[in-house]
Amino acid sequence: MATKLSDEALAEVWKDFKVNLTDQRLRNILIERYLPLVKYNAERVWQKLPDGVDLNDLISAGVFGLMDAIEAFDMERGVKFETYCVPRIRGAMLDELRTMDWVPRLVRSKASKMEAARKRVEARVGRPPTDAELAAEFKVSLEEFDRMKSEAAAVGLVSLNKKWYETDSYKDVREVDIVEDAKGEDPTGGIQKRDIMRMVTKGLNRNERLIIILYYYEELTMKEIGQTLGLSESRVSQMHSSIVARLKDQLQRRRPEFAA
Repeated sequence: MATKLSDEALAEVWKDFKVNLTDQRLRNILIERYLPLVKYNAERVWQKLPDGVDLNDLISAGVFGLMDAIEAFDMERGVKFETYCVPRIRGAMLDELRTMDWVPRLVRSKASKMEAARKRVEARVGRPPTDAELAAEFKVSLEEFDRMKSEAAAVGLVSLNKKWYETDSYKDVREVDIVEDAKGEDPTGGIQKRDIMRMVTKGLNRNERLIIILYYYEELTMKEIGQTLGLSESRVSQMHSSIVARLKDQLQRRRPEFAA
């Protein structure tokens, strides 16, 4: 449970810690205070990952990101710590995923460029940059930047049943209570999509699974998939045709199961 601190007491902890960065007791108080932010963001990231990724691994990586943010946070810049630390927490989680090789190479490359630009602008303006500032850094329009950001996003599914953890006073409020979702979908859709992906990719090797996932779920082109896997576009197309033919044959043989 997060440490219950008034705003005044929390401010004092921050001041004392910044005077003595080696004080483990103060660091632990701050980590405990902001740990719900780590858990909340870990759950959001984990929602869209394939089976096999442990939520606790993401939380552990996020804690390291939180610790780095606590040490690097500059109180004089007038930025809320919650705003400052979330990109660092999520960045630490994505770094962990990259070491596990869950994120395709093209996505990693785009995300790295986006993160590098964010750090440059943040160092220049002294606060987390706006989308307009990042678009200016890339010398593109806001519309083009939104497309770039979407392509660079390895994860992004939001569960409306998750709690909102901006401050202690909101800890029992769910996202669905504060966010209007004009494009809401049946929550069973995501589960069904995962089940279908599991069934379709069962028995395929690594490259075959990636071709199916990148083409149908990530919506990459055959050329982009070839670049990701180190194969020619024609080879990817041949493998895709072969995979689809095999899947059709498997589904045809299992037709009685679906009719039952």
